[in-house]
Amino acid sequence: MKFETVSVIGLGYIGLPTAAILASRGLKVIGVDVDEHAVNTINRGGIHIVEPDLDIIVRAAVTTGNFRAVTSPEPADAFMVAVPTPFKENKEPDLSYIKAAAETIAPVLSAGNLVILESTSPVGATEKLADWLALFRPDLSFPQQVGDKADILIAHCPERVLPGYVLQELVSNDRVIGGLSPASSAAAVELYETFVKGDCLITNSRTAELAKLTENSFRDVNIAFANELSMISDKLKINVWELIRLANRHPRVNILNPGPGVGGHCIAVDPWFIVSSAPEEARLIRQARETNDSKPQHVIDQVVQAADQFKKPVVAFLGLAFKADIDDLRESPAMQIVEQLVKADIGQMIVVEPNIEALPSSLADNNVEFSTLESALEKANVVVVLVDHQEFKRADRIHFSAKVVIDTRGVLQ
Repeated sequence: MKFETVSVIGLGYIGLPTAAILASRGLKVIGVDVDEHAVNTINRGGIHIVEPDLDIIVRAAVTTGNFRAVTSPEPADAFMVAVPTPFKENKEPDLSYIKAAAETIAPVLSAGNLVILESTSPVGATEKLADWLALFRPDLSFPQQVGDKADILIAHCPERVLPGYVLQELVSNDRVIGGLSPASSAAAVELYETFVKGDCLITNSRTAELAKLTENSFRDVNIAFANELSMISDKLKINVWELIRLANRHPRVNILNPGPGVGGHCIAVDPWFIVSSAPEEARLIRQARETNDSKPQHVIDQVVQAADQFKKPVVAFLGLAFKADIDDLRESPAMQIVEQLVKADIGQMIVVEPNIEALPSSLADNNVEFSTLESALEKANVVVVLVDHQEFKRADRIHFSAKVVIDTRGVLQ
């Protein structure tokens, strides 16, 4: 199967780097996004997200004419769907973005096309995508109907990259590919081998879906153990960082570092997809999620207690992103902590986040000061380290010496 034109649906933290990588390999790439600002920015050769070196690749791809962004899909040989898959208030998966993508691309599909769902999804989502496409295009045949003879091939291939290292890992990491038919899997492997140096591992769509959820749930369970240790240590007046360092001297122990919670669009979300699919069986996975979801409140209680020591508390919060050295605030425990403390009115609040240009409206509208690290450390009497950004790690420790410090990331250890 020969691919000349690929359409990437969703130009966010996964879709845009994937589109740029494909274009750098000589394929004609059409990026589709409903955000006109993102589309216009990309077509000028710019980027609307923070990811190291992505701007260089996007600029080159746009300049050569291999990559352009649009707001409505156009015909292509392959369609890669990389839209969000959040959960609803009851922790049930929200597949509305996938359904909307199916409805959007359906009119431009033609026989011989390949559709790949890259979005991290609950088990069965790829089958639902195929059913929606069949509903929207009854004139075409699909794998669930006629197997390898289908007009449209469909596969699931979840992304498995780390923000901050997306460009490297898109190329180097192995990919799990689950087709709805053998022909679907083979076509997907052919497409990914245009840029993936790792192995392309074939399975069925349901196993591919659960594999991604399993990877992030494994990490969530291990983080929950570290976060629970930190709360136990706080109660027993033990330095958790020293405790973990000593325990990790055992040759078969490798405890992760705790934090203020778990954020991002993957680890904080994906385990719930497993829980929703098997609620009676996923007891450990559910408990890990609940443990990690409870950690922000533990930090909030610590900050309130620290602020109460001062007549006029000035609290500096270092970091809003969900992890170090990125601008992504999605599902960020740091954001959750600061927003809750704004409501608690604990005193003057200062936020330092070197990876964004302005505070999100939820904070800016509440008279929270957006500051440099130097200015914040000068004014504050309480300092709360929420993210281990490089800027904070490099800071001179002497500036923290006269402060009450709550270090949720071990930056000052």
